[in-house]
Amino acid sequence: MRRPVLLLVLPLLLVLPLLMLATGCATTGADPADGPTAPAHRSEAFDQRATEVAEAWRPSADWRTGYVPLQGPTILTGDPGFTPDTEAAFRAGWYREQVPIPPTRVGGEIRFPDGRLTLPLVSAAEAYRQLDQGDPLPCPGRPKRPGRPTPGLTVEPGPDGWVTSGPETACLPLTVTGVELGTVPVRTSRGEAQVPAWLFTIEELATPVARLAVAPTAVTPVPEPTAPARPLPEGLVAAQDLTAVDGARLTVRLGVGACDTGITPLVSERPDVVVVGGSVTRSTGVCPDMLKLEPVTITLAAPLGARPVLDVSTGAPLSIVPR
Repeated sequence: MRRPVLLLVLPLLLVLPLLMLATGCATTGADPADGPTAPAHRSEAFDQRATEVAEAWRPSADWRTGYVPLQGPTILTGDPGFTPDTEAAFRAGWYREQVPIPPTRVGGEIRFPDGRLTLPLVSAAEAYRQLDQGDPLPCPGRPKRPGRPTPGLTVEPGPDGWVTSGPETACLPLTVTGVELGTVPVRTSRGEAQVPAWLFTIEELATPVARLAVAPTAVTPVPEPTAPARPLPEGLVAAQDLTAVDGARLTVRLGVGACDTGITPLVSERPDVVVVGGSVTRSTGVCPDMLKLEPVTITLAAPLGARPVLDVSTGAPLSIVPR
């Protein structure tokens, strides 16, 4: 009568380890979508941090009454028709004047959506001194001035700099052939304003280069941000800057890793402020440790207007950079 009992126990002893192994496999193979770096969790973490950033934003009264530019002082007034040479000269600030540049100082007025502000301006000569950042390095055997590319030319980066194949192109300053006082649209703390600027006509470019004319003493600096004390949650990335604002559409550049995937813009929109950032999936393999600027488009529920756009990581207001 005991033999049948032994026969029943033995199969159970064989089955139990298999059940335990199956249970262990189920644990280690759990769905990663339920983990702390899943998209839903990253979105929730973004919303929590965006709330902290928005509530910490407390600019001074000058933010609403002064002149706080949210883009650089050198602005392209349209499509310049860059070539590799002329773009290099523009980015480096290489210029030479072929006309007299007046040293006379004048006053000017900024037109905001909510009012006007009269401020002192720098002279055209002072603006040109700020614009001109020196001369390029010597380029033996190169033409004496930059111009349009020669057909058949290719430009590639080499170990010692730029290497050309085909006819050579120039690496010298842009030529200033005229200057006049005008206005350009500028993103400010009070929305887009019309700001006085010295417009420099450049022989090699299709449109003038503008240098904002407001005296440095009249410019209110961007306030220091108050960032949350803890690091940015895993799977979230910071917004680096803006490249365009068109009504309710923002073009933002996110700082992502070289091997990140699933790059998704995230936004928290409030009546007085907009907080932006992004979500990524990190690579599990070997990857170069480098920052890549990834442009993304965000569409708001309402036009941006005068609301600042804050980075979810640092809490800093984003500035517009030239593309």
